[in-house]
Amino acid sequence: MKNSTQWMCCAMLGIVAALSPTKAKAVTDDDKKFLATAAQSDQNEIALSQLAEQKATNPAVKSFAEKMVKEHTQMTASMKPYADSWGLTPPTGPDSDHQKELDKLNGLSGNDFDKEYMDQMVTDHSKALSAFTTEAKDTKEVQFRAAVIKGKTAVAAHKNMAYDLKKKL
Repeated sequence: MKNSTQWMCCAMLGIVAALSPTKAKAVTDDDKKFLATAAQSDQNEIALSQLAEQKATNPAVKSFAEKMVKEHTQMTASMKPYADSWGLTPPTGPDSDHQKELDKLNGLSGNDFDKEYMDQMVTDHSKALSAFTTEAKDTKEVQFRAAVIKGKTAVAAHKNMAYDLKKKL
């Protein structure tokens, strides 16, 4: 009787464990790679847009740049808990390609600056939107997916604003 009771308890625990949702995160290397790419993208946009806040001559471009600094800083903060828990060290500045773009922009002024900056914003946000779209579809980590979808919505809006503004210059 004692053995059958122990056996029943073990069987019940096994069934409960099998039916209980797992607490393990379904984080993949692709999720980590996306997060690292998104974090770098945020730093690139912040750096370029901080320069545009200073150098843009068109008030709409200057306003767009201010919005980019604010919203990409917020996006960085919203993704920080994932970076921390996944052991990723976020970047602190632009990558080498965007440093070259910063150098190029520093040599421009007036409408030439505004056009080049907005062109870069369209390009960068188009690439970012593609990455966010793929990650939103592929990630299995539920909470992270929600953050990615929120980010995707913001990036899509940024891309559309940049495209519309670029056409007006």
